[in-house]
Amino acid sequence: MAADVEEAQNDEVQTAGAVSGDGASDVVVEADQVSAVDVEADETPVVEGSEDSGVVEDKTDDVSDDEDEDDEDYLVEEGEIAGDYLEQLLDVLDFDGDIDLDVEGDRAIVSIDGGDDLAKLVGRKGEVLDALQELTRLAVQQSTGERSKLMLDVAGWRANRRTELGNLGTEAARRVLESGEREELTPMTPFERKIVHDAVAKIDGVASESTGVEPARRVVVVKA
Repeated sequence: MAADVEEAQNDEVQTAGAVSGDGASDVVVEADQVSAVDVEADETPVVEGSEDSGVVEDKTDDVSDDEDEDDEDYLVEEGEIAGDYLEQLLDVLDFDGDIDLDVEGDRAIVSIDGGDDLAKLVGRKGEVLDALQELTRLAVQQSTGERSKLMLDVAGWRANRRTELGNLGTEAARRVLESGEREELTPMTPFERKIVHDAVAKIDGVASESTGVEPARRVVVVKA
């Protein structure tokens, strides 16, 4: 399960081609140029002393707050860069859509909604969406120099899929809890498996693990 969490955070890197048109910059990226290394901030507390009173004041909370604000500001910047890139891309493709930006946890969330043809940007089982998400991440990386973990959604597909998979994991866990027999689910992506694992973990008396090799890797629910 830990391997799936790591896979889900990085997602599967799709091979990205070039997108060009009026007002849009050409983007050509090879998969081996992408680094999945995340740099963690140094959270060493800063302590300041007062010469007059001799009192030592712990500034740890202030430093932590500043770091949180810096992290959020950076994620907002990522979202804005992604939004500009996607606006240019939609213009090139002659698609209509409204772009919404948000921050959730440690990643920027970018959503495209409102257009009639947006289903074409999702594709079969989200394959086009995954490729578009990777293109957008690479566009952000070119601008910031840092690997992005932003999440892209189109027409609410990921949000709906998250709800669907959560329900699937919960129902499978309850069946296993009642019957005592293990249950294998259909093959899923790392993103999808993590959602199922999270749902199963909320049910006492059952556990989940992953088995198989990509792209046929799947979740197995067992009685704990």
